[in-house]
Amino acid sequence: MKIHHAMEFVGRHHRGVLATVRANGLPQMSNIVYSAIDGAVWVSVTDGRAKTANLRRDPRAVLHVTSNDFAAYTVMECDAELSDVARDPEDSTVAELRRLYRNVSGEHPDWDEFDLAMIADRRLVAKLYPVHSYGQLH
Repeated sequence: MKIHHAMEFVGRHHRGVLATVRANGLPQMSNIVYSAIDGAVWVSVTDGRAKTANLRRDPRAVLHVTSNDFAAYTVMECDAELSDVARDPEDSTVAELRRLYRNVSGEHPDWDEFDLAMIADRRLVAKLYPVHSYGQLH
């Protein structure tokens, strides 16, 4: 399957399963909400949690996305990049977290509250760049 077909499919959805590599080599899997932005899949993650620690140690990830009826799916093997941790309402990470939120949920009722929550939670953005994909889209 061509990556651009997988990205088109992924872009029509916002929920998937992310697998990262644990220190013992086994996968650590998490249900995630994401958005396809600028040729990558953006995920809000928290500093200090397993996904983030795994991606810092080994920046490889696998994303599995299915259709709502479970008939079609794609798996994308990705290289990951992590943004800086959100530290200030004016920093680029907070701007990226806002963009991610808007793409998934629309406008937030209180962006100042959102910004402060992202900083308090030590949020950052994991950007997943697909390098290989497979699945069944038809």
